[in-house]
Amino acid sequence: MPFIEENDLLDLHKDIEKSQIINERLLDQIKYKNKDLRKIKIQRNILGGVTTVILLGVFGLWSFFSGLRTSNNFRGQETLAEVVDSLDTFRARIDNLKTQNQELSLVKEFYLAKEFLEKEKIYSVQVKSFVENNATLASESLTNTLFVKTNPFYAYSLGNFETLEEAQTFRKQLVQMGFSDAFVASYKDGKRLKIEASY
Repeated sequence: MPFIEENDLLDLHKDIEKSQIINERLLDQIKYKNKDLRKIKIQRNILGGVTTVILLGVFGLWSFFSGLRTSNNFRGQETLAEVVDSLDTFRARIDNLKTQNQELSLVKEFYLAKEFLEKEKIYSVQVKSFVENNATLASESLTNTLFVKTNPFYAYSLGNFETLEEAQTFRKQLVQMGFSDAFVASYKDGKRLKIEASY
């Protein structure tokens, strides 16, 4: 069996430590280069997207104006039926846009109501509390439910009311349906302020 002297062993350990330091520096350089490459890739993607939008805009304008020239050349040849068909198409598009506008208004009202509920004091009827977070019961997209952490429990409440009387009336209905432990609580900024009187 070969014999290794202590000095040679120390030299080997030093070489290993130097190699580890060099490897760490190289890994740091690789991470730095990867960050640079990601930035360059994002910039290239943005530039490509902007270029594509500009080219599509130029193509759209060119198509529009060439279509206008073509339609002016053939305008005299259009029949009354074609004009009526194109008017019907425009009316259908306008009706479709009106419907979409109404839907967007409803969505806007929904988010405004949710924002109002988060800033103002509201009343809600707590029907259940859990030790563990059971988020499957409540969806944050619903404005008529609350799922609030009240240490050490997670409280599940139904309804969002501006007045205590409305919440108490709703509580009575829930008690009649079998939720005998339901009670009214006030909330603000997503936190429970206090438990209100039952009647």
